[in-house]
Amino acid sequence: MPLWIIYALLSAAFAALVAIFGKIGIQNIDSTLATTIRALVMAGFLVIVALSLGKLPLLNTIHNKTLLFIVLSGVAGAMSWLFYFFALKNGPATGVAALDRLSVVFVLIFALLFLGQKFTWGSALGAALITIGAILMTLK
Repeated sequence: MPLWIIYALLSAAFAALVAIFGKIGIQNIDSTLATTIRALVMAGFLVIVALSLGKLPLLNTIHNKTLLFIVLSGVAGAMSWLFYFFALKNGPATGVAALDRLSVVFVLIFALLFLGQKFTWGSALGAALITIGAILMTLK
């Protein structure tokens, strides 16, 4: 099995824990404050990881265009977390997580539009099934 598949599955498992831990954690706190605390914890954790792996000297290898897109990715990620925690505060963890996974469908659309990724019937069917699954997971 390729290593990227293992990493992607680990990412999915930890993302599931975000929903569970987040839902428990935001019961008695403002969701924006919870998102801020989460971001600070993540930043601190990742700085420690980068330091321990000796990655900080690589900072001077980042070009302006690369930095711009990393910053834009960070802003998009922060907006995603903010709205995720808004939704999680008021909705069921399973429904919120299911709708959040529609990001896969949005990635397909954006990849077709901006990255020149090729359209396949398999990816279209997969996106349709994810959409149907997300809808079914939100029904009571």
